[in-house]
Amino acid sequence: EKIRVNLPARISVRFTDSFYLRTVRALSPAPPLTIAQILEWADAHHRRFGKWPEVDSGEVQDAPGENWRNINLALDRGSRGLPGNLSLAKLLAEKRGVRNNSHLPNLTLEQILEWADAHHRRFGEWPEVGSGAVKDAPGEIWKNINMSLNRGGRGLPGGTSLAQLLAWKRNVRNTTRPPNLAVEQVLKWADHHYEKRGKWPNSSSGMVHAAPGESWRNINMSLHVGRRGLPGGLSLAKLLAEKRSVRNPQALPKLTAAKILHWADVHHRKTGEWPTVKSGPVIGAAGEDWASVSRCLHAGGRGLPGKSSLGKLLAERRGVRNQKAPPMLTIHNILKWADAHRRKTGEWPTENSGEVFGAPGENWNSIANAFYRGGRGLPGNLSLAKLLAERRGVRSTAVLRRLTIEQILEWADAHHRKRGVWPNKKSGEVFGAPGEDWKSIAGALYHGGRGLRKKSSLAKLLAEKRGVPHPKAYAKLTTKLILQWANAHHRNTGEWPNANSGAVFDAPRETWSSIATALYQGGRGLRKKSSLAKLVAAERGASRR
Repeated sequence: EKIRVNLPARISVRFTDSFYLRTVRALSPAPPLTIAQILEWADAHHRRFGKWPEVDSGEVQDAPGENWRNINLALDRGSRGLPGNLSLAKLLAEKRGVRNNSHLPNLTLEQILEWADAHHRRFGEWPEVGSGAVKDAPGEIWKNINMSLNRGGRGLPGGTSLAQLLAWKRNVRNTTRPPNLAVEQVLKWADHHYEKRGKWPNSSSGMVHAAPGESWRNINMSLHVGRRGLPGGLSLAKLLAEKRSVRNPQALPKLTAAKILHWADVHHRKTGEWPTVKSGPVIGAAGEDWASVSRCLHAGGRGLPGKSSLGKLLAERRGVRNQKAPPMLTIHNILKWADAHRRKTGEWPTENSGEVFGAPGENWNSIANAFYRGGRGLPGNLSLAKLLAERRGVRSTAVLRRLTIEQILEWADAHHRKRGVWPNKKSGEVFGAPGEDWKSIAGALYHGGRGLRKKSSLAKLLAEKRGVPHPKAYAKLTTKLILQWANAHHRNTGEWPNANSGAVFDAPRETWSSIATALYQGGRGLRKKSSLAKLVAAERGASRR
């Protein structure tokens, strides 16, 4: 049943099968240890690593085959010539003064307060649970000290905290147990805030100027739930409304249509205009503004039923034109206004003609939009230009004759004969065709209309029918051609071209930037994933930066 294996001393080998494992013991016992030897190894460990060894520190660097866990076990059991009832941590604490986390030194309130005073002198603030390490006590942290104060241990009775200790002995404000408040004190702080800021505080006003550590948000919460000696069921806004007559945005006075109309009449007398949503504060009604009044008219609230608006109310009760619900239009009235415009200005109105003479609040742009959208009682298949063309015989750019490709080419030939260049959309008026311009012709070719098909252009038409080079139609490229241009660039400048070299000397319409793009992306007959730098380096030996 026993397996004899010749192995070096101090080595244990385990043979494992699926049922059990057996341990083969070393045939010779481990050598004895001494406290002096262990301390010598510990000093060497500290010099080498800058810290003292622990149970999990692994092998002893100066003693092959030894490890700190086995040494700790021997110290505990009293084997290998050691006394027992010891540990590595206890030994280093006794002989080297190393802090033993399992047997920490006792604490006193006086010592903790001394460390807290030093912290305050150093940082200008008192320590808290999250203040980290105690600067004057290596190994101590404020979180652990607070835990000992709370739970007891290390010579402390427990039942307190760091915050409570500092509040008791150093009069430091304890944020977890703030002092009680009185309504009179809150009002004094609010008065001070008003004197300093020119407005009353609310729950978002931040810290209380006259009371370091207090915030208006916490005071408002205490008033609401009844904490810190306050009655509860209140709020900062309610308190100031009751005691200082400050307007409470959460309990605004009721509104009526009669009151709103009175404010609107006052606004009209003062400014000469009726109020709108953008008119700002209501004259003679502190804290009110026309935007909030309009919201209440629309959504309801403050005694109003809702589903109305300031514009509707003024239109119904004061006859003010409502811009969002203008009156219906008729063809008869529009033609009457157009005739008046013609008599007054000598021209027929367009959508850009501004206000309508004799119709306050109306303008020709809104009338044109009503035609376009089919609103305000007007048909949607009409326009101002069409109406004037049909009823008054007015020629309009919006009601133009049908175009043909032959006619456009004839005009283009005339333009070329007269100017020496072919027209484009920026060429202005068409010679021999009053009222026509090349921009509108280009638009008709592109969008379709006036008898033309969609998705063409003036440039395409002239390229197909007159052989005019298309400004966006680049010729095919080859590496041979690119290298010829590169040679010319090198002869002229002494340098090989790159993407920033500008125009190509022998091809003014080409740029080195577009060539580099074509090499990288593919296109114009070139393959993808190359570059100008690679091509010039491979074929001309140019250095690549």
